Amino acid sequence: MLTVAIIIGIVGIGALGVAGRRRQTELSTWTVGKRDLPRWTSWFLQAGESLTTFSFLGLAGIAFGGGVAALFAVAYLTINCIVQYFVVPRQRQLGANRGYLTMADFFQDRFNSKALGKTVAVVGAVFLIPYLQLQITGLGLIVQLATGSESARGYSMAVASVLVVVFVIWAGIRGLAKVAVFKDFAMLAALVIVLAGVVAGIGGIPDIFAKVMDTAPSYLTISRPGFDATFWVTSVIVTSIGAGLNTFPHLWPPVLAAKSGAVLRDNVKWLAVYQFLLLIPITAGIAATLVLDPKTKGNFVLLGIAQHTLPEPLIAVIAIGGAAAAMVPAGAIAMGISSLVSNNLLSVKNPKLRFRINHVVVAIAVGLALAFGLAKSDIGALLLLTYGGLTQLAPAVAIAIGRKVRIGAVPVNLGIIVGTLTVAVITFGNIPTGGIDSGLIALAPNLAVLAVAELIRRRRNPQAVAGGAAGVGQSSPEQQPVHTAVGIEA
Repeated sequence: MLTVAIIIGIVGIGALGVAGRRRQTELSTWTVGKRDLPRWTSWFLQAGESLTTFSFLGLAGIAFGGGVAALFAVAYLTINCIVQYFVVPRQRQLGANRGYLTMADFFQDRFNSKALGKTVAVVGAVFLIPYLQLQITGLGLIVQLATGSESARGYSMAVASVLVVVFVIWAGIRGLAKVAVFKDFAMLAALVIVLAGVVAGIGGIPDIFAKVMDTAPSYLTISRPGFDATFWVTSVIVTSIGAGLNTFPHLWPPVLAAKSGAVLRDNVKWLAVYQFLLLIPITAGIAATLVLDPKTKGNFVLLGIAQHTLPEPLIAVIAIGGAAAAMVPAGAIAMGISSLVSNNLLSVKNPKLRFRINHVVVAIAVGLALAFGLAKSDIGALLLLTYGGLTQLAPAVAIAIGRKVRIGAVPVNLGIIVGTLTVAVITFGNIPTGGIDSGLIALAPNLAVLAVAELIRRRRNPQAVAGGAAGVGQSSPEQQPVHTAVGIEA
């Protein structure tokens, strides 16, 4: 019965995405609408990144193993809001004036380099796949833990994946926005229920921390094995850099679709406060150390403690909220991947054919994530892999948001390639890093290669440097926009 209720909830979420929406027929309106999303619609789209399956499962698992070290998520998301207050309005302004549809358009235009645009498209698409897999995996785990059924895990992942493909292809960003509103309210309800269960079943919050202090005080310091100060500081730094400079391709459509820069500034003000909801899964994870087997896997912690303290009907509500927390980011990520591939990676001039290819890529990306997700994965590790890889785009973003771009495209391109390869080698080679985040380590060779290549470029072509990197980043009446801008309001 519980399985049926959860599946019905997942189907309802998917139906909400297509309800009352006409099918989109153009890539521009599918991706960014008419660039006129109002404040609250835009806010819910941006808030979708704050409460995901990582928040729901991964963060509680980190708290269960590392205690208060899990607060790194609150720290980096808050810093992210401060940086984005200044960065994303500028990105939105450039996008409206120059007709960007994707993050790769931004790089291609600012550095006047199609090659760089293609590199960014490849990096963005490849490193978003683990993040998409994370959402699908998380949804399956939520259903499996709530129902106790391994088969329900697979069925729910398949059903949710199909529904994500359908509502993303059908309605684009506006359908995604509609589901995002439901998702945030559902997640809020789920987290409040979890907190109520923890308080009722284990004791008040002060009592919980007092008991942890008596039994295992190391949980209240940043000193647990694998979650020490090095882990905390480097994780906060690398994720703050990547998120603050908006290096995630799937987060560009909400920025480019916003009505104005003022809307985005108002959004990030309140998003900084919104991050404090993450204290609930962190508290639940720490409380779980008092009642769950120490050998419990991190991904199983939040629903494990919920089952320990709550009745079955409330478990269903939590599971549906968790499913929504997976489906909305999954839809946004699929949009991010497909638009990069169809718009930047493949050179297809026919708009209708490009839009069809875009839809095919949505299905392929979600299908790949589903296939990978059927194998059990560490949710926290997947998130950090994505952040580490995409953070390699941060130096280029910082260079490009200025009024004039003075660094060449080739040095930036080489730096990105070296940085992302370094992340891949460290991650898949299981190279020990002493707790330092691989993304932060990779920034060193990234910046070194960029600097050396730029010095060589300047020596070979001093006239181009004097002219602003051969016109890079300079708009002129003769220079055509990347795309015909839709509904521009600067």
